[in-house]
Amino acid sequence: MGDAVRSGEKVVSVQNVFKEFRRDQNSIPVLRGINVELDACEYLALMGPSGSGKTTLLNLIAGLDRPTSGNVIVCGQNLGQTSEGDLARWRSRHIGFIFQLYNLIPVLTAYENVELPLTLTPLNRRERDEHVKAALQVVGLADRMDHYPRQLSGGQEQRVSIARAIATDPTLIVADEPTGDLDAKSASEILDLMQRLNTEFEKTIVMVTHDPAAAARARRTLHLEKGVLVNDVSSAR
Repeated sequence: MGDAVRSGEKVVSVQNVFKEFRRDQNSIPVLRGINVELDACEYLALMGPSGSGKTTLLNLIAGLDRPTSGNVIVCGQNLGQTSEGDLARWRSRHIGFIFQLYNLIPVLTAYENVELPLTLTPLNRRERDEHVKAALQVVGLADRMDHYPRQLSGGQEQRVSIARAIATDPTLIVADEPTGDLDAKSASEILDLMQRLNTEFEKTIVMVTHDPAAAARARRTLHLEKGVLVNDVSSAR
């Protein structure tokens, strides 16, 4: 796969991408001629109504789906031309996932949940331990590593999810409605943490959100309407 992307280089290049889904004999267009570029250390919010195509675009960028036509090049890899096996290895190296509903495994502790993606890497047990503890320290949960998800609040569960996403030191973090299931205080704390990951740890982030307050934390906001990019707003920050 390629080396890590350096500051100033394109992490994401979406080139004239169309995406359609088949239902019976019908073709349903979801994305229509999308062009997006993202530099290293950018923080992009994707906004739009339900059905606008923002989660589909996120999934294409994360290598979870393939375009019907056009190119999706992320971290130097053309994802539409990559085999499923190579894509899985590529994701484990380059992509950190944050989900709305956390996707933690209930029977595993916070430590074990964060360690899980590291088992797919060449790291040995000692190195995995260092990565897990460092990630939990970053999200402020070093003292909760032996707790199970049911013993944590929603905000703490999402922090574990973020620790899991950053434990592999990914090039790109993709977040799908990361505050959608949280109260206002917890949501604000998670957005503070994501902002810190971008500014202090220089992580490139793409976040889908319905929340204008969440989008305002990003450096740039992209709006989709019916699969079309309608405007692209850069923050003054």
